[in-house]
Amino acid sequence: MNVNSDKDALIVTDVQYDFLPGGALGVEGGDRVIPVINRLMPLFEHVVFSRDWHPADHVSFSREPEFVDKSWPEHCVRGTHGAEFHRDLEKPGRAMVVSKATDPKREAYSCFQDTGLADELRDRGVERVFVTGLATDYCVKWTAQDALKSGFDVVVVSDAVAGIDVPEGNVEKAVSELKEQGAVFAGSSDIRAAVEGES
Repeated sequence: MNVNSDKDALIVTDVQYDFLPGGALGVEGGDRVIPVINRLMPLFEHVVFSRDWHPADHVSFSREPEFVDKSWPEHCVRGTHGAEFHRDLEKPGRAMVVSKATDPKREAYSCFQDTGLADELRDRGVERVFVTGLATDYCVKWTAQDALKSGFDVVVVSDAVAGIDVPEGNVEKAVSELKEQGAVFAGSSDIRAAVEGES
């Protein structure tokens, strides 16, 4: 799968401490996506880092979290360590940072929701996005869906995402939905091999 530096963008979704093992809402095995994303980064001129950037009184927080939509433990409160990008995640100077879920009264899983990202990518000539990060069955899924709705072609990098999978089977369901809606799934090795084969 070839990468066109002018028309493709890499989206790095929510690789923040609170979503990684040991965090408030840690994704099991979530840290394994970091080296994969780092290897992909140099292939893209356009790179987007999304982050949950919650106020302390965000609507999704629950004192007795059920770990489902709108009932999560407090996480990624802006300005806290848990909201920071992991230190091992390489962040090039050209990268855009998109903060989402900043309204205390609204949940927002997608980095396209109320951020202006779609217009920014169009202005840059981007036609296709490669989605990576956390979590497959929530923010990755919603980001990919909104990208499709915004008219972009979407590739989900299968070994650069990890999911919560609550309830069990939620990740499989998310993958099926995305494929039905037009997203393509590809491994990072296939993407890198195609680029290296051109050089």
